[in-house]
Amino acid sequence: MISLFLPLLERVGLIILLANLLMISPFYKKMMSQRDNLKVRWVLILTFSFFAIISNFTGVLVNAPSNPGSGGLVTLSSHTSIANTRTLTIGMSGLIGGPFVGFFVGLISGTVRWLQGGSAPYTYFISSILIGLFSGLLGRISLKKKSYPSIWQGSLCGALMEIIQMLCISLFMPDKTQALSLIQTIAIPMVFVNALGTGIFLSIIVGTLKQEESTKAVQTHDVLELANKTLPYFRQGLTPESAQKAATEIKRFMRVSAVSVTNTKSILAHVGAASDHHIPSKKIITDLSKEVIETGKIHVVKHKEEIGCHYPNCPLAAAIVVPLYVKNKVAGTFKLYFTDPDDLTYVEEQLASGLGNIFSSQLELGEMAIEQGLLKDVEIKSLQAQVNPHFLFNAINTISALIRIDSEKARYLLLQLSHYFRSNLTSTRQKTITVEEEVSHLKAYLTIEQARFPNRYQVDLDIPEKLQGAYLPPFVMQVLVENALKHAFISRKTDNKVIVKMLSEHNQLKLQVMDNGNGISKDILPKLGKEVITSSKGTGSALENLNRRLVSLYGDKAGFNVSSSEKGTQFEILMPLQMKEQVE
Repeated sequence: MISLFLPLLERVGLIILLANLLMISPFYKKMMSQRDNLKVRWVLILTFSFFAIISNFTGVLVNAPSNPGSGGLVTLSSHTSIANTRTLTIGMSGLIGGPFVGFFVGLISGTVRWLQGGSAPYTYFISSILIGLFSGLLGRISLKKKSYPSIWQGSLCGALMEIIQMLCISLFMPDKTQALSLIQTIAIPMVFVNALGTGIFLSIIVGTLKQEESTKAVQTHDVLELANKTLPYFRQGLTPESAQKAATEIKRFMRVSAVSVTNTKSILAHVGAASDHHIPSKKIITDLSKEVIETGKIHVVKHKEEIGCHYPNCPLAAAIVVPLYVKNKVAGTFKLYFTDPDDLTYVEEQLASGLGNIFSSQLELGEMAIEQGLLKDVEIKSLQAQVNPHFLFNAINTISALIRIDSEKARYLLLQLSHYFRSNLTSTRQKTITVEEEVSHLKAYLTIEQARFPNRYQVDLDIPEKLQGAYLPPFVMQVLVENALKHAFISRKTDNKVIVKMLSEHNQLKLQVMDNGNGISKDILPKLGKEVITSSKGTGSALENLNRRLVSLYGDKAGFNVSSSEKGTQFEILMPLQMKEQVE
C-alpha cells in the first residue's frame, strides 16, 4: 500500500504538468470562462478524455494479491489491475464542465479501460460513468453561479469520487476476496492522491483565471486613466500640439519603444525611438502607415522589413498601427513601435485595438463640440444678419435726412451707428460680454431709433453699478427692447414706456424688460421663446433664437419667462451670476 504513493504521485505530477501547459494557452484561458457553450463542452470532453487515456496507459500495475509494479501495458492479464489517475481526470472534467462533459469523459475513458482488459474490466467502465455523472452534478452547482468550486471542495470531491470507485470494485468484481485485497492495497493511496491531485489541478485553473482577471483589472484601470489623460488632447482634433501631448501620455502608460500619431498625410508627433528621422510635420514615411490609411484596418507586424521605413539603421523592429476614425472615415493613425519584436504580445494587440476605438470616439466628440460651437456662432450671426439690413437702411435714411437739417446731429448719429456695428462685430466672436458692453450697445441702438421716431418711446435703464461687470450673452437686451418697440405699441404714438431692470438674487442674474403696451394674445404667449412666431414685422425667430442660446450656454440654470396682460408685458431672463473679477 505504502509503495503505491510515490508512483501515483509521479502520475499525478504528469497530469499537473499537462494542466499547467493547458492554462498557458490563451485559447484554453478564454474557453474556461465560456463553459456553458456547447462547442466549449466538446473541446473539454476531448481534452479530458485525452488526459484520462494517458492515465490509463501510465498507471501502476497491481497483481493482486502481490506487490505493485511498473505499468504502461496496453493489454492486461485477467488477474491484473491498474492503480491510476483516471478518476482524477474524470472528476475534474465533471467539476469543470458539468454532467454532460463528465458523462462523456467517463464513457470514453471507461471504454478504453475496459478494452485494456485485466481483472473484471467492466467494473471500471461502470465506475467511470458514475464518477463522471456524480462529479458533473456537483460541478453544475458552481457552473450555474459561473464560478469554480473552492480548493477544499475540489479535494473533497476527488476523495469521494475515488470512494465511488472502491464501492464499484467491491460490488461488481466477482471474486470478493480479490476485490477486498485490491481495495486494501490501493484505497488509501488512491483516495489521498486523487484528493491532492484534484485540489492542485483546480488551484492551477482558479489561480490562472484570477491572475488573468487581476491583470485585466490593472489594464482596464490603465486604459481608463490613459483615456482620461488623452481626452482633452484628442478632443482638440488632430493637430501637432494635441498629437504631441497625446503621444507623450500613451508612451508613458504603455510598454512601448515609441509612439507616433499621424493624420492622413503627415506625421503629427513621434515620441521615443527613431525620433531622429520620424520627424513631425514630415510626410508619412512608412509603407505600413500608408496601407492602414488606405484599408482602414489595424496592422500588426513583427519584422523590420514589414514596417517599410526606408531610413537606414532604423531601430524599430515591430509595430501596431491602428486607424483613427471620425464619422466612419479614416482621419489618421496612432502607432505603437517596438525595438524588440518579442515585446509585442497578444495583450498589446488587444489593448491597441481598444485604444483605437476610444481615441476615435474622443476625436468624434471633439468634432461634434467644434460643430456645436460653429452652430452657436451661426445662430448669433443669423440673428445679427436678421437685425442689421433693415436697421442699417433705416439708420442711413434717417442720417441722410438730417444732414441738411442738423449736420451735427447727423454726425453724432453716424458715430453711434459706427459704434453699434463695431460692437456687433465684437460680440459675435464671444459667447458672453459684460453688462457694461451690452448697455453701451443698446444705447447706440436706441439713439438711432429715437432719432427716427422722436419722442415716441421712453426707455429707462435701472441697472445697479455693481452689476456692470456681470456677464450675459450678447444682444440679450437689444433683442428684448427691440421686440417691445416693434410689437408692444402698435398704433400708439405716445406714452410708450419700456423699463430695463437688472438685479441679482440667490447667485442668479435677473434681467427684466417691461413695457406698458397692448399685451400679447393668449394663443401666442405660450409659444414665445419655444418656436418661431411669424409676423408682418419680421421672421419671428429672434426670441426663439435667444432662448436656445441661453439653454446652450447655461442648460437648466437658464430661465426664459413671459407674462402679459392688457396693461403690458414683462420678459424675465434668468442666468447664473458670473462677475468679471471671478472670470479673470
